[in-house]
Amino acid sequence: MKNSGYRLLKLWVKAGLYLYYGNIKISGLQNVPRNEPVLFLPNHQGALMDVLLIVTDCHRKPFFLTRSDVFERTTLIKFFAFLRMLPIYRIRDGRESLKKNRAIFDQCSQLFGQNHAMVMFPEANHNIKRRVRPLSKGFTRILLNTLKRNPELKIHIIPVGMNYRSNTGFPDKVALNYGMPIVANDYYDEKETQNTIHTLKDVVSDSLKTLTTHIEDEKKYDATLRKLDALQVDYLNPSETNFAIKNWDASDDKKADLQTPAALKAFFKGIFIVLNLPVIILWRTGIKPKVREPEFMGTFRFGFALLVYPIFYLVLFAVIAAIWNGFVGMAVIIGLFLFNWGYVRWN
Repeated sequence: MKNSGYRLLKLWVKAGLYLYYGNIKISGLQNVPRNEPVLFLPNHQGALMDVLLIVTDCHRKPFFLTRSDVFERTTLIKFFAFLRMLPIYRIRDGRESLKKNRAIFDQCSQLFGQNHAMVMFPEANHNIKRRVRPLSKGFTRILLNTLKRNPELKIHIIPVGMNYRSNTGFPDKVALNYGMPIVANDYYDEKETQNTIHTLKDVVSDSLKTLTTHIEDEKKYDATLRKLDALQVDYLNPSETNFAIKNWDASDDKKADLQTPAALKAFFKGIFIVLNLPVIILWRTGIKPKVREPEFMGTFRFGFALLVYPIFYLVLFAVIAAIWNGFVGMAVIIGLFLFNWGYVRWN
């Protein structure tokens, strides 16, 4: 029953994600082992969206490590366990709380020993900037703890590049790039743990920097981003974007010739707003003003749409069916659904 509930929830969320983004580009899934321990290490730009995108399409049923403060609501602990969430404690949670990580690390070692997969964000925080931030050593401590217990256990590290076209805007697009496996055992030296930690962090960081857009120079970040936007690079293609960063050329400092006319975009946006006006008003007046961090904008918008749109379609159908008939109501709902999906996909 529990597995059935998980599969139904996953199917609902996955359908919602593909409707929200119109299309999700995924590459490198062939790199993910099916029946061996795996640690997914993604960059972290999209708050909960990063988790949902990986969990629904990684060919595994992973556990994922989540910051401990979300577990403070005891009423949700069983639900978090159902979602396979495990708490991870940080220095900001208090130095004493860090001791609790020992039990979590031991649990992770047991899960790896049972060939499970896990998701952990090695940057240890989220940020909307298009760059890979310095990695924390948390993931290396889990790996070292596991390999010390079972040095023969082959653990595959899979770096994952999360690439959003906008992240805060709508409609948005996203691409997930699963990197080549990094076998943790190849870098493990029980006598040189600090060297192992630094090496693993460097290897994972270097891989992530090829799987997502990485603007290295923080002092020139804003200027570099403006130039990338002027070039209208495809942020869903990090190879192209990173090549542009490293190979600026004055002849390339122009916008692409083939662009959808702004007037046409504005026209269809206007139709979208009119057709979805009740939902948009509720979002803009009730939910959007409460989103304090831009990294959470996509998460809140997606969650809002996932819950509200089924109700909106149902109410709209009931009203039209009451005025005309069920056939007309169903035709309108199907037409609106197809228009909304086409609008998101086209944009």
